[in-house]
Formats: sequence, structure tokens, C-alpha cells
Amino acid sequence: MRIIKFIKQWTLLCSIVFGSLVYLLFTHIEVLTPFGDFIGPKLVMVLPINIFLMLYVTFCKIQMNDLTPRKWHFILQGIRTLLAALSVLSANLCTNPTYKLLWEGVFICAICPTAAAAPVIVDKLGGNIASLTVYLLIANGFTSIIIPLFFPLMEKGADITFAMAAWLVLQRVLMVLIIPLCLALLSRKHLPKFVTWLKTKRNLAFYLWSFNLSIIMGLAMQNILHAPVSGWVLTALCIIPLILAIVQFSLGKLVGHRYGDSIGAGQALGQKNTVVGIWLTLSFLNPYAAIAPCVYVIWQNIINAVQLWYKDKYGYLKW
Repeated sequence: MRIIKFIKQWTLLCSIVFGSLVYLLFTHIEVLTPFGDFIGPKLVMVLPINIFLMLYVTFCKIQMNDLTPRKWHFILQGIRTLLAALSVLSANLCTNPTYKLLWEGVFICAICPTAAAAPVIVDKLGGNIASLTVYLLIANGFTSIIIPLFFPLMEKGADITFAMAAWLVLQRVLMVLIIPLCLALLSRKHLPKFVTWLKTKRNLAFYLWSFNLSIIMGLAMQNILHAPVSGWVLTALCIIPLILAIVQFSLGKLVGHRYGDSIGAGQALGQKNTVVGIWLTLSFLNPYAAIAPCVYVIWQNIINAVQLWYKDKYGYLKW
């Protein structure tokens, strides 16, 4: 019973450890490697389906009247842009390619859009799901503008146009955000009994996310362990995301506190869509910089786990 209680209290940390161990087992034990090579890509294909389901479950708690933009939604876009611009400037002032690699790691962790799973964590923490949902729509639209603006400045050979960035954002947002939101709103109107039943499954979306996190950890471990960088560079690319996670969560909470939504704003700026970040880095930047978003997913979920533990223990968040 104590083990079950521990797993429930620290579900996100258990998912991180489980995903890492499974990846190591199926890549380092020869008899398991063929099965790992087969099932790994299949699990990655499950990611968007799980995100769709967990957001549908979460969005069933939203009412249409709650979906209104707030001032902090736009302030955080300004902070994202400023952090990205400063990292681009710093990278261009560097003559050492190693230091430029580190600044690319900072850049991708700053410019990444908010994770689609953020509403699930906000719901568990007692925040405003509807407000964060509006933020997600705004942030993804804003991302389609700043990505083609900043990427060629960071990496001269980055061939990414506005149309390409807009399509990248649209195809991801339509599937994992807009469609489940519309279906949830329709369900509230036409299937009220089903929605009422669904609301009784309080932790369903959270456990779906935990399963996804284990898969993402496999992807992260793959990139971290196969990156041919020196020890101190790898250490720096592991420490930098920790600093950025603390800074971004703190700035978000600071801004959100002024508008009565510190939980939502903290997750909005701090919880990043690292899968998109990894893909963007591998496609358009120095691929070794992908270590930064891989490690960021670990730090952000450790922060989330601590927040959830504190909320469960004391009934509220102190910060």
C-alpha cells in the first residue's frame, strides 16, 4: 500500500524513471533490442492520440463563456520573445562554436510553445483551465510568427518560411488542441450525462499524460546518450535547462500573480512542448543542441511533481 501511495504522490517522477529504465533495457540487452526497435516507433505514434484524449477529458470541464483572453496572455508572449531575442543576440556575438551551441540550447528552451499537457497539470493544481486554453491558442499562433523570424538569425542556413512555420503549428494544434476543444464543448451541450460521468474520473487525463511522459523520456534518453559532445558541454546542456525552467516558471507565476492566475501563467511560460523543440532543433539548428529540450522535459516535470506534492499535502500552492 505504501508503494501505491508513493506512486500516486510522485506519478510524474515515476514516469520519468520508468521511461528511462525501459529505454535502457530495450537498447542495451541484446535479446530485447529487436522488440524495442519494433515497438518504439509505434509508441511514438500513440503520443498525439493520447494528447487528444487527455485534452478532451480536461476540456469537458470548460464552459464556452470562460474562454476569454486576458492581459497576461500577451505579456508572456513579450517575455518569450525577449528571451529568444537575447539568446539569438548572444549566439551571434559568440565566436566559439561550443558557446554558440549552448546559446542555441537556451534559445530553443525559450521559444518553444507551451505544452499541450499544461491544462492537465493546471487542473490538478487547481488553476484556471479555460484561461490557459485561450493562452495555448494565442501562443501557438504567435509561435508561427516568431519561429521564421528568429531561426534564420540563429542559424544562417535555417530554411524555414512563415508558411512552413504556420503549417507546422496548424497541423499540430488542429489535432491536439482545437478538435478536442470543439468536441468537448459539443459534448457538454449534447451529451451532458456522459460529461458528468467523465468528470467523476478525476485523474484519467493525468494518468494518460504520465504514460505519454514515459514515452517522451525514451526519446529524450535517445538524444542525450547518443550526442557526441564533451563531458563539460553535456553538463552545461543539463544545467542550463534547470536554470531556464526555474526562471520561466518564476516569471510566469510573478506575472500571473498580478492578475490572479499564478498557477496558469507559471505553467504557460514554464511547461514547454519539448517534442516540438527537439524536432525544430534537429531540423534547423545544431542537432546537438537538442539535448537542452530533452533535459528540460525532465526538470519541468520534477518542478510539476513538487508542485503537485505540495498541493496534495497542504491543499494549496504557496508560490
